[in-house]
Order: sequence, then structure tokens, then C-alpha cells
Amino acid sequence: MSTSSPEAVKKLLENMQTDLRSLSMECKKKFPPVKEAAESGIVKIKTIAARNTDILAALKENSSEVVQPFLMGCGTKEPKITQLCLAAIQRLMSHEVVSEAAAGNIINMLWQLMENGLEELKLLQTVLVLLTTNTVVHDEVLSKAIVLCFRLHFTKDNITNNTAAATVRQVVTVVFERMVAEDERFKGIVEQPPPVQGNTNRRSVSTLRPSAKDAYMLFQDLCQLVNADAPYWLVGMTEMTRTFGLELLESVLNDFPGVFLQHQEFSFLLKERVCPLVIKLFSPNIKFRQGTSSTAPPAPVEKPYFPICMRLLRVVSVLIKHFYSLLVTECEIFLSLLVKFLDGEKPQWLRAVAVESVHRLCVQPHLLCSFCQSYDMKQHSTKVFRDIVNALGSFIQSLFIVPNGGGTAAVGAPAGGSGSGAQGTAPGGPGTGGGSGTLTTQAAFEYRGTWIPLMTVSVQGSAKATYLEMLDKVEPPSIPEGYAMSVAFSALLDLVRGITSMIERELTAEEEGAAEFRETHPEQEWKPEPGAHLVWEEMVNASWCGLLAALSLLLDASTDEAATENILKAEMTMASLCGRLGLVTPRDALITAICKASLPPHYALTVLSSNSSNLSSKAFSIQGQSVQIISPSSESHQQVVAVGQPLTAQPQGTVVLTAKNIQCMRTLLNLAHCHGAVLGTSWQLVLATLQHLVWILGLKPAVGGALKPGRAVEGPSTVLTTAVMTDLPVISNILSRLFESSQYLDDVSLHHLINALCSLSLEAMEMAYGNNKEPSLFAVAKLLETGLVNMDRIEILWRPLTGHLLEVCQHPNSRMREWGAEALTALIKAGLAYKHDPPLAQNQRLQLLLLNPLKELSNVLHADIRQKQLECVLQILQSQGDSLGPGWPLVLGVIGAIRNDQGESLIRTAFQCLQLVVTDFLPTMPCTCLQIVVDVAGSFGLQNQELNISLTSIGLLWNISDYFFQRGEAITQELEREEEALQKQAQEKGEALNRPFHPAPPFDCLWLCLYAKLGELCVDPRPAVRKSGGQTLFSTIAAHGTLLQQPTWHIVVWKVLFQLLDCVRTSSTTADKEKIESGGGNILIHHSRDTAEKQWAETWVLTLAGVARIFNTRRYLLQQLGDFFEAWEVLLNHIQSAALSKNNEVSLAALKSFQEILQIVTPVRDSDRAADALAAMGVPPVLIDPLSASGPGRPLVRSDSLVERLTRYNGAELQAPPPGEESALEDSALWWSAWNTWYRTGTESTRPPSGPAEKLAFIPSQPFLTALVQIFPALYQHIKANFSMDDLKKLGVILYGAVSVPISSDASPFILPSYTEATLTSLQEAVLTALDVLQKVGPRKAICVGPENLQIMYPAIFEQLLLFVEFSCKPPQYGRVETKHVANAKYNQIQLFAPAEWVALNYVPFAERSLEVMVDLYHKTACHKAVITEKVLQNIIKTLRMPLGLKYACPSESTWKLAVSSLLKVLSIGLPVARQHASSGKFDTMWPELANAFEDFLFTKSTPPDNLSIQEFQQNESIDVEVVQLISTEILPFANFIPKDFVAQIMTMLNKGSIHSQAPSFTEAEIDVRMREEFSKVCFETLLQFSFSNKVSTPQEGYISRMALSVLLKRAQDVLRRYVEDERLSGRCPLPRQQVTEIIFVLKAISTLMDSLKKTQPENVDGNTWAQVIALYPTLVECITCSSSEVSAALKEALGPFKDFMQPPVSKVQNGES
Repeated sequence: MSTSSPEAVKKLLENMQTDLRSLSMECKKKFPPVKEAAESGIVKIKTIAARNTDILAALKENSSEVVQPFLMGCGTKEPKITQLCLAAIQRLMSHEVVSEAAAGNIINMLWQLMENGLEELKLLQTVLVLLTTNTVVHDEVLSKAIVLCFRLHFTKDNITNNTAAATVRQVVTVVFERMVAEDERFKGIVEQPPPVQGNTNRRSVSTLRPSAKDAYMLFQDLCQLVNADAPYWLVGMTEMTRTFGLELLESVLNDFPGVFLQHQEFSFLLKERVCPLVIKLFSPNIKFRQGTSSTAPPAPVEKPYFPICMRLLRVVSVLIKHFYSLLVTECEIFLSLLVKFLDGEKPQWLRAVAVESVHRLCVQPHLLCSFCQSYDMKQHSTKVFRDIVNALGSFIQSLFIVPNGGGTAAVGAPAGGSGSGAQGTAPGGPGTGGGSGTLTTQAAFEYRGTWIPLMTVSVQGSAKATYLEMLDKVEPPSIPEGYAMSVAFSALLDLVRGITSMIERELTAEEEGAAEFRETHPEQEWKPEPGAHLVWEEMVNASWCGLLAALSLLLDASTDEAATENILKAEMTMASLCGRLGLVTPRDALITAICKASLPPHYALTVLSSNSSNLSSKAFSIQGQSVQIISPSSESHQQVVAVGQPLTAQPQGTVVLTAKNIQCMRTLLNLAHCHGAVLGTSWQLVLATLQHLVWILGLKPAVGGALKPGRAVEGPSTVLTTAVMTDLPVISNILSRLFESSQYLDDVSLHHLINALCSLSLEAMEMAYGNNKEPSLFAVAKLLETGLVNMDRIEILWRPLTGHLLEVCQHPNSRMREWGAEALTALIKAGLAYKHDPPLAQNQRLQLLLLNPLKELSNVLHADIRQKQLECVLQILQSQGDSLGPGWPLVLGVIGAIRNDQGESLIRTAFQCLQLVVTDFLPTMPCTCLQIVVDVAGSFGLQNQELNISLTSIGLLWNISDYFFQRGEAITQELEREEEALQKQAQEKGEALNRPFHPAPPFDCLWLCLYAKLGELCVDPRPAVRKSGGQTLFSTIAAHGTLLQQPTWHIVVWKVLFQLLDCVRTSSTTADKEKIESGGGNILIHHSRDTAEKQWAETWVLTLAGVARIFNTRRYLLQQLGDFFEAWEVLLNHIQSAALSKNNEVSLAALKSFQEILQIVTPVRDSDRAADALAAMGVPPVLIDPLSASGPGRPLVRSDSLVERLTRYNGAELQAPPPGEESALEDSALWWSAWNTWYRTGTESTRPPSGPAEKLAFIPSQPFLTALVQIFPALYQHIKANFSMDDLKKLGVILYGAVSVPISSDASPFILPSYTEATLTSLQEAVLTALDVLQKVGPRKAICVGPENLQIMYPAIFEQLLLFVEFSCKPPQYGRVETKHVANAKYNQIQLFAPAEWVALNYVPFAERSLEVMVDLYHKTACHKAVITEKVLQNIIKTLRMPLGLKYACPSESTWKLAVSSLLKVLSIGLPVARQHASSGKFDTMWPELANAFEDFLFTKSTPPDNLSIQEFQQNESIDVEVVQLISTEILPFANFIPKDFVAQIMTMLNKGSIHSQAPSFTEAEIDVRMREEFSKVCFETLLQFSFSNKVSTPQEGYISRMALSVLLKRAQDVLRRYVEDERLSGRCPLPRQQVTEIIFVLKAISTLMDSLKKTQPENVDGNTWAQVIALYPTLVECITCSSSEVSAALKEALGPFKDFMQPPVSKVQNGES
């Protein structure tokens, strides 16, 4: 409720009336006047209340009267009354109803009470109420009231004094508050103050308003009083103390700075009165030196007085804080004094309060900034700011150097407290319990034995003083140990924090302003105000040395983690500020300090020592004292957390790291992390230090460059405590983050960082030279990390970065270069994988830039680096292979940069890359790179380190060719576009286009490059490579040659194929014949490949076969080239030279190729079944070795037909031949050329050696000869039209020669399965086939229809065949070579070193087969004119006579049997012809020949072998019988057409056969030939048949037969007689078997004769014969006595027929009746 509300007023009136009533009651007896006054007062109040509406105003008007009764009451001096009156007066005051006059009266009354010493507290209260509730008290009244309060302050009563002091303070405040209020009221009105004439205070007051005047007078008098002068205004003061005066001055100055700053009068007071006063009062302190008082001084020096001094410092603090701008000069003096008070010679307490004052300044950065501007930046002025900082620094140093002098008694006592028994083991911190023993370690500084505890003195950023607040102390207090240090430490930290935060704030604001300005005025240059920067720079320059000195010392001495943290933070923020302001020296110095603190003491690190040398030479002169920057102390009381090895070239034992080192390291990391942008060249310091720390801690780089704690094995001397072990991951994490944050640095800072890392790395490289110690990889790892995080702007740092890493890659230390390569490859991979903007595909320059270092790595000779390089390529291909584009040549260049001295593993890795390229990336690369791919693949084929790779790379070339084939059109288009562009460029430069195989179109050139590469591989020194290369070359040409344009084929044939053939021929003929020992120790080489010559032979075979195949398959294409005939001749020449080479394999293959180009496919025999499988796969037989059947592993024929492909690719240019006509080649010249080659080859190879047998040169192998002969039939098909007799003769010579070549005993088991079996060799078959072809002209036309010239050849063919037939009995001779029969040959397997023997073949089967062929041929051609004319039949018989005559003496039994059957067949055809032409006489000579043949055969001179069984004998006999039957059927019936003497010979023969020849003696009985009973019988029958035949045309014939008969009968008679005689003589002994047999035969003959006689017409039988027959009878009868049953049986048969003679002969004619 407010004092003016009706209720309040009503209450006031009531209370006043009550008060007055009470007063009247009290004074009724003793003080009637008072009573009356009180009563009239009541009336007065009532009247006022009744009359006035505004009661309060009325009361105020009449306040003098209203107050009067109470004043009178106070005058009674009665305590009770006085109290009542004062209370009433206070009530009136509080309602503000007291007028000025009344107030004056009240004050006077209070003064009287004061003088009487009554109610002192009440008085003070009343004064306070009066002055605070209204402003009616002015001037003298006011001064009187104030004096009253002062007087009460100096009473005997303590409570009164204190209350009065408080009241004075309040009153002083009230006075100034009134002035402030007054100023507020007049704020709007501007007054023109009259000029101030003098400087007397009186005049100056006249310009002030009332309240201001009061304040002015009051302040002026306070100064007078403190100065111990009489006051002008406060009249009536009796005493005053300086301390109180100073306190009042301070409070006014502190609370109302505005008053002094706005009013000149007051400012004047400050300057003229306050400052001189302060300086005067300070004098004792300034002059005083501690410890000088002991010596007697010349004049007594006033001792410094703590209360005054302390208050003065407070005043100074306020003056500096608020009025610095007014009192610049004065402040300079104050500050200098302040600095002096910190001096070591001053008393402890003085230094403590001075340090507190300095602290107060330090928390006001703007003030410090002003100092710097006002003093340090002015010429001829004290460098106040610098002095303050240096003073603080030297103060701290002095505390360490000078032992404590002041506070020994209260060591460790808390401020203001008593030492609570803290004389324990360690100085206890504030509030430690006495002897509890559980003392926490107190934060402290310790340096060279001086231990100073650290206390918490104030919250950061505020200066809370302890001793400046001790206003009640008169004696100087004892300062606890460490207090001054703690304050100075706080001051130092606050100073740094204040300055840095202030400047940084302003810098940030400025930068924002600049950014805004640029946005709004993009075209204008923004210019900062130069002034501000100068000030900031000056502040830093002035303070950094002192700060650094102090902070370094404290850092070294600190034993508390928090303190250390604060110091480091201060150094760091300071360093960062220097960096931002571009002050390099201070920045580097501060960073050096942190770096040094991170490393173990006295650690030799060149970067730091060079940097700090220029620091330590600066000594700071502070007040004439020289203060060096103290070097760090060696003895450390820190916890050791790690022991490691220093990173130096020479190991020097171990170094230790303390927890503080680690803490500093973290600060360093923090600095680099947060302020990297301003570090510039200091990066070197920071990184060098970090490198050393990382080394000592044993952190090693891991993938991506992050450092991870190494394993325990990393150097035996690294010992880490668990404390630091837990820290390591954090440190390594921060390290990584530090470099990650490099992405936020601007380009310049980034370059600083990169340069620093590079130079660091160079040092590490220097150090790693010449020893194999583990190098420091810090720099390399971090270059990698930095590169990785700055991928978005990699271009700007790529060159320096990779340039340096490339140097690292060449370092001799393997670990170092390994990491260089690791870093480089990681960067390249990351660079390519990074999503650049624009993407790499559109930024070719960047892509090439990124890939370039990869290429540069190829120049490094170290294998491990190349390995890394290639692994990188492999990964790039796997991840970015699709998008390499223009980078392909570089990548391929890297892959292809292989050398033979590089070792297998490198080549293997490179090859993996190539394989990946070929399998996956051919479609994505520009076509211009395809040629490079071919070259690279080729170079892998040619390297000699790893055979498998060479072979696989040939496979890759095949894949590449496939790719070319599939993508032909696309590649052609792209290459042609490229070609046009190049052509244009070349024309512009006026040069010719330089490209291999230039005139050919670009796509063809690609093929030619491929072929050329394969061609090189075909003559590689290693056989396997040659083989594979050859197969691939021919396969590709075969499979894809259709794509080539016609002119290109010309190049292929002459430049690729023939050139290759020449090389191979040369190499083969000159190859070494030395045996190669089995390679590689465990690989056996087959004997067919154990010399270089043999290996080259294989190559020659392949190459020739391949070329032939191409000629065969591409013939229609090649024929359209102009010089096909020349090419054909060259090829034939190659074939011939190969065929005549002394190597069986080559020569045989040459023939295969010959067959191939003649388009002959060899018939598959049973022995070649193995080849069928390959043939089924499409491998032409030409590639199938007849012995081993090993063709190449890849099928050579593609699925789609040639014709289709050709028409598809070449359109109408090349008409494909009409399908079905195999022989696209009908050009006789070519065929005759081939015939000549064949003839030359055949003649050369089959010509028997002429020299003596020992010098046997070379005998061609059977397969070779076979193949040679097999070629003829096909060849013949094409040349038959002009094939002449001469040619046939040539052929005959070759065939004969071929057949007569013997075989080596080594080969015989393979060619002749076993000598007992009668089979033909393939050669013999071929020979017969060749002859067969000659007779089968055309598709099996009837022989007679054949052209005339061919028919003449028949006799020649017969002649040839008959030659072969003779082999059965007389094997051919081959020169003078001794041959053995196959059964007697020794196989070489048994005697390895015996010279090979030559085995004559078993010619029997061949001869027999020839015989069959001949019979067959004769069968067809018997009637031919030529055959008849040339006496072929006679020749046949003549030839057959030989085996027939030999019979059992033939080498093979089958021979004579076949000869007989053949003879029979031939005669069955030939005899009719002979009879037909009998008249011409062409057969005359044949008959005797035939008779001789029969004779030789039937009555052979050879004896049958002993082991002949009865059955076999009988079979042989049956053959003889067949011959006789032939005679009886084919010859004798036609005797009239046959020469007589021939018939006579036949009859004689029959006769001879029919008479059973008697063995000469009995002794050989059993051995002798068995009787040919059947034969004799047949002969006899035939003889008889022809004897009695009625067709006897000539008497001679009859005579022959009759003669024969009589001979026979005579013989029978002899035999029978002899038998009877012998029987009789022998008595009981049986006759020899032979004789018995003979008699039986005779008996049988007789019975046969009887039969014949019975059958024939009687007129045909000669009478003489009858007589002889009958004459036998008696002899027969005599034989009846014989004992042999067999004889008896035969006798019975013989006697039987004689019954026909037992009848009387009938008379010839009995009268016509019988």
C-alpha cells in the first residue's frame, strides 16, 4: 500500500494523533510546554485534515509546526520521550511530509542530541531515513548531517562506530545517487557551461546544479581529509582516519564513474587531487627495501603500512579500471609502481597484494589493449604492457629462485585461516585434515628443489582477491606459501585467455564483415582497418617473450595435470593467435616450447634446437635485472609412462616419456588439429615432434596410413605402462583425425603441411641410409593420410606428393620403400575410385595425372616396389577397369614393363594383370590400345623366366584374336576414325604417317601385329613356346584370316609365313646335336626331344604343317593374288627341303604337309584309331603324327562354315567357290610343279647308298616312305592327262626303291608286329595302292574304255608287280647295306651302344599281295592288245616258276600255294586268250615256259619239311591234283590248238606222275617221301582218259598215250614180280612198309586201268594193250599167297574186273547176229 493512498493517509493521521497524545501524556507532569504543544498539534492536524483535500501537501506545508512538539520532546533529553519523538519524526519522514525548514530544524535537534551523546543509533537511523526518503536536505544542512555521522563514527562505543561507518558510506552513496538522478532529469537540456577562469574549487562549483554541488563538496573534502588537511564543507569534523577516507574514495570512484567522466569539475578533482594524493601516499612503499632497515639509514624511512597500501592499491585498481582514459599519464605512473611492487625486495604481503592488483588488470583485456595502444605503441613511452607481462614472468621466476621469506610460520595454512596442524609429511592443501595420513597429492610446482603448492585462488576470468579485501587487518597478514604463485599463475592464464579471446572475436567479426562486403560488392577489394591489426600485433609482440618464459618454466615445474593442461592451453591459444596474425617468430617459439615439452628432456631434435637458439639468446631486462629463459630442469618428478628408443641415426640407449610428455603431445595434436590453417611453416616443428613421439611410443603405420600400436616385438626396448597403453588408441585416433582435418585447410596451408611432411620424410630417408634399422615411416604414412582426405582437390597437391613418394620408393631401405610404394599405390587407387567433379571420364587430364606416378614406378629397379605397383594395377583393374579410358596406354605400359632380370613372382603378378585385361577389359579400352595389348602379351611370351606364363600368354593372344574377330566391325570403324585424325595431323605437319605395316588398313595392321608377335614366338629358344606359338599363329590365321583384305594376305604370306619358314629352316639345320641332359633335375626329356636339333625339328614340323594348312584352306583366296605360283613354288621348295632333311620327324611331316596342300586326306587305318578322336574334333590328319597321334590341344576349325563367313565379311568382293567342288585348284602347272617336287623328293630319298656299307648316311623311315608313296595317287588324279610312260618309269624306280629300303632293328618291332605274322607294312600297301591307281583310271570305268596311252602302261604295271612278286623268294638289296632276316636282328634295347642293324622286311606278304593284285589286274586286262603283245602271260609264268620251283624251299609256305592258285587263275583266263591268238605266234614262247613251270612244281627238287603232318601232306597233294585237273580240263582237251611238243611234255609228265616212283633203297624207307597215291591215281586216270579218248586227233598223241600205257603195264609187271619174290624170301618177317605201299598202288592202278578199259569203246583200245593186260593176270594170281591183309584187299579189287575177260570172244559177225 503506497504512502499516498487514502487509507495510508488516514492511518498516518491516526498514528500522528496517537503519537501526540502519547507525548502529551508523557510530558504532562514534567514538561507542560511540550504537553501543550502536543495538544495544539492534535488540533492542528485535525484542522488540516478537515480543510484540505490533499492532506499530505498541506501537512508538508505546515510541517514545521507539525514537527515542533516532537522536536521539543527531543529537547527534554528524556530517553523515553526522545525515542517516541524520533519514531514519530521518522514516520513523517517516511511519508515525505517534511519541508526543508523542518528538515533543518530536525538536523539541528539531532546535532544537539549527538553532542549530548544520546540515542546515537537512533540518530543515525533518523539521519539515514531523512536523507534517503527525500531530497529536501541541501548544502550546509546536508554537510551538518554528514559531519554528525562522521562524529558518531569516532565514539567510544564499537557498535555505534560501526553503524556510523555504515551510515557514512550510505550517506555518501545517497549524495552521489541524487546527483545521478539530477543528471537524468536534465539529460535533455543542453546547458552552455560558462568558461572556467581559474582552477580554484569555489568558482568551478558555481557551474554545478545543487545535488552535483553537494557531491562535489563532499568528494573534495574527502580528499582533504585523507590528505590530513582541513575540510572546506564538512565543518565540525573532529577526527578522521586515512583508511576510512580511502575506502570512501574507492567506493565513490567505483560506484559512480559516470559522474567523474561526465563532469569536468569532477574530472578536475580526480586529476588535481586524487592522483597526487595516491602518489604521495605510496611513497613509503616505493622507497622501502626489505632488509635495508637493519643498517642504520641516514634519515628515518617510513615503513609501508599494510592497511593504507592495500587500500591505495584498491583505489589505483579502480582508477585504472574506470578513469584510465582521463588519467593516461597518471596511470602510467601507477602501473609502473605496481610493477615495482612485485619486486623481490618488497615485503611478501606487498608483493601479494600487488600481484592481486595485477590479476585484476589481467582479467580486463580491453584495458590491457588500451595500455598497449597508449604506452607500448607510443614512442618515448614506457612499454607498460610488456613490463606488466614480464614483471609477472620474473615474479614467478623469482618465486622459484628466491626462497620464501614472508610466510614461513603459516606454511600451508588456508587463506585467512590458521595453520591447522599441517606440519604433516607433505604440505597440506587448504583444508587438509591434520594427521589423518590420507593426504591427497596437492597440485604444486616443483623446480630444482623448490616446491610451491598451487591453490585455487579464483574462478577463471575473475580476479577474486584475498588480501585486497582484508580491510579489517591492521598488521600485514602472513601469506601462505604458494599463494602469490597461484595468483600470478591465474593472472598469467587470464591474461592469455583474455587477450586471445578478445582479438579472436574481433578477427572473426572482421572476417564476417569482409565476407558480407564481398557478397554485396563482388567487384571491389575489401580493405581492413589497419589500426586494429597493428594493436593486436603489438600486444602479441610485447607479451609473447615474457609469457613464453613464464609458461615454459611453469610447464616444466608443473606436477598437476590440470595446471599443465591450462599452461598448454595458454601456449596453444597464443600460438594459434600468432598464426592468425601472421607473426611467425612468436608462433614458432610457442610451438617449439610445446614440442620440447612433449619430448623427453635434452632430446636432440634439430628442428627445435635451431629454432629455440634464437629465443634463448633474448634475455629480458626487467627493472635492470637480467632474466634468462630458464632451461627445463632435468630431474623430473613425473610419472614415467613409457620407455622407448630415440629416433636417431645412431641408437643411443633409451629415453623415457612421462605422463606430462603425453599430455603435451595431445596438446600438440590438438593444436595441429584445430589450428592447422595458421601453422604454416611450423608444421615442420609439429610434425617432427610428433614423428619422434610416435617413434618412441612404437606406433607403426597400418593400412591407409593410420598409426596403430606396434606389436610387442617392435624393438625390445619399448616399454609401455598400462596407463599409456589405454591412451595409445586415442592418440593414434587423434593423429588420424589431425590429418583428416587437413581437408578443411585452405590450399596454402595444405601445401605447408605437405611440404613439412616431405621434408620430414627426407630426413627420415637420410637417416635410414646405410643401415638396416627400422626407418621412421611417420611422414610417409601421414602423406598418405593427407592425400586420401584431400581427394577432392588432389590436383593441387598431387605432384609434390607423388614426386616425393616416388623418391621414397627408390630408397635402399626395404621397409621404407615398401611404405613409399604402399602410400603411392593407395593414393592412386583412392584417386581413381574417388567421385571427382567433373568425373574422371570427362577429365582425362586428371586421370592421366593420377596414373602417371604408377608408370613412373616402372623405373624403380627394386622388385618389391614393382610387385606393389603391379598389385596396385591389379586392384585398379578389378575396381576401375571399366573407366580407364585414356589411361589404358599407361596401365598397359606398366604391365608390359617386364624384364628378364626381374624374377618370376613379378612377372607372375604382371601377367595376372594382363590376363584380367584380356578377359574382362578389351571391350572397354580404346581400340588404339589393342595393339599395345598385343605387344604386351607378346613380351610375356618372350620373357624367359617362367615358361608357363609364356605359354599362357600365347593363349591370351589367341583370346585377343578371338576378340578382334568378334568385334571386327566396331574395331574397324573406330580405328578408321582414329586413322583419319592421325592422317590429318600428319598432313598438317607434312610428315608421312608412321605406323607398322602402313599401307594395309588399320584393322588389318592390328592383325599383322598379332601375327608378327606370334611369329617371333615361333622362333623362341624354348621348344614349348615355339610349339604353342606356332599352333596359335596358324589357328588364328585359319580361324580369322577371312577378315583380312586381299592385299593384306600378300603381306601375311610373304612377310609372316615364308619369313617364319625361312627362320625355322635355318635354325633347324644349324641346331645343336648335343644331347640335352634332363632339365631341372627331375624332369625327364623324352629321347625324341633330347637334343636341340630334335626340338627344332618339332617346330619345323608345326610351322610347315601350319603354312600348308593355310595354303590349303585359303587356296581360292590366295589364288587371286598375282604371285600365287611363285608362292606355291616356294612352299613346295620348303616341303622338299624338309622332306629331305635327315630327321625322320621333319621329313615325314613335310610329306603330310604335301598331302595337305594337295588336299589329300590319308585313309585311317586300324592303327590310327587314336587319331580318329582328334579327327572328330576337326583336327586335320596332317597334324596327326602317325606314331603318336598327338595333335594340338585346340580344335582349329570354327563352327560356322568358311563360305558363310566369307560372304558375310567380304560381300561380293571374293566369290566363294561353288560348294562341293573340293578341287578349287585345277591349274595343271601347279600340279606338275607338285609332281616334280614329289619326284625329286622320291628320287633323293629312295636312291640306295652307293658307298660302302659302313658309311651309312641316312636311311629313310618307313612312315616317311609310306607317306611319300601315298601322295602319288592323289597327285596322279590331277596329272593323269599328261602322264607319260617316262613318268611311269620314274614312278617305278621310286616305288621299287621305296620298297627295298630296309628298316632299322629299333623300329622293326613297331612296323612288323612279329616276323611270323604275314602282314603288309603300310608302305607296301601304299605302293600297291599307287599301282592300283594307275590301273583304275577314272571312277572305276571299264578297263578297256580307258584312253589308249594308259593301256600301253599295263605291261609296265605288270612288270612292276612281277618285280615285287619275286621278292617272295629273292628280297631286294638296298645298296650294299647288310640286312639280316628280321628274326635274327638284335634289338637295340638290349645293347644301347651297338650300331643299329638294318633288317630286311618280310617281303613275303607284300609279294603275295602283289601277286593277288597282278592276278586281279590280269583278270581284267588279259585281252588287251598291249598285254598280249608284251607277252605278259609268259612273264607271269616265268616269274611264278621261281616260287613254284622252290616249293618247300620258299621262305614262306604260303608263297608257293598262292603261286599255284594264282597260276591256275591266270591260266584259266590266259589259256583261252592264248589259244585264240595261237596263230599270231605271240604266245609261242609261253608254252615251253609253262611246261617247265608244271615240271618244276609237280616234281620239285625240295623235300617237304620233316614236321609235315599227314593232313598237311594230303592238302599239299590235293594242290598237285588240282594242277593235274587243270591240265586235264584246260589243256589236253584243246591239244589241237597247242604245240605238239608241249603236249608231249605234258604226257611225259603225267606218265612220270602216274608211275609211283620207287625209293632208291630200303634203308631210308621211313624218311623218304610218302607216296602221292592220290596224285599218281589222278595222273594215271588222266593219262588213261586221254589214251583212250576217241578224240585223238593225231597219231602222235595216240602213240604217246599208248607208249605211256605200255610203260605203265610193264612197270606193274616188274613190281608184282619183285614183290612175290621178296615175300617169299622174307619168310616170317614183314616187308618194308614202302614196298607194301608200292604193291598196293600198282594193284590199284591195275584196277583203275581195268575200269577205263571197260568204259572206252573197244575200238579205241590197242590190241597190244589187251595182251599186256591179260599177261598180268598170272602174276596177280601168284600174289595171292601174300600175308599182308592190305595187299590182299587190293588184290581182290584188281582181280575182280578180270571176269570180263572170262568169256569166249564173240566172233566178229555171226551172220549179223550176236
